[in-house]
Amino acid sequence: MADLNSFYSRWSQCMLSILRIVSALLFMQHGAQKLFGFLAPMQATSHPLFSLMGIGGVLEFFGGLLLVLGLFTRPVAFVLSGEMAVAYFMVHAPKGFWPLQNGGDLAFLWSFVFVYMAVAGGGAWSLDRLWLGRRC
Repeated sequence: MADLNSFYSRWSQCMLSILRIVSALLFMQHGAQKLFGFLAPMQATSHPLFSLMGIGGVLEFFGGLLLVLGLFTRPVAFVLSGEMAVAYFMVHAPKGFWPLQNGGDLAFLWSFVFVYMAVAGGGAWSLDRLWLGRRC
C-alpha cells in the first residue's frame, strides 16, 4: 500500500500538468475560432476584437497559451474560470436549467477545471515551477 501511495503522490503533480496542457490546447481552439476563423464553418468570419466575442477569443487563445506553458497559471486560470462562468450564465443558462439541455456543459466544466488550477497551480511541468523554483 505504501508503494501505491508513493506512486500517487509522485504522479499527481505530473497528471495535473497533463490536465492543464490538454485543457488549454482544447480551450485555445475556441479562441482561435473566434479570432481567426480557425476550423469555423465556411460562412463564419472572425469577430471584431472589441466585441464580447472578440474579448472572449483573446482570453481563450492567449490565456490558453499561457496555461499550456504553465506561466502565471493561478491568476490566468482564475480569470478564465470567471470568463467561463460569465459565458455560462449569459449565453447558456437562459436556454434551460440543465447544462446538457442548454449546451453549456463545456463552459460549466471548464469553469471548475480552471478553479481547480487556480488553487492547485500548474503542476510539475510548468514554467511557474521552473521560474519560482518550487514544486507548483
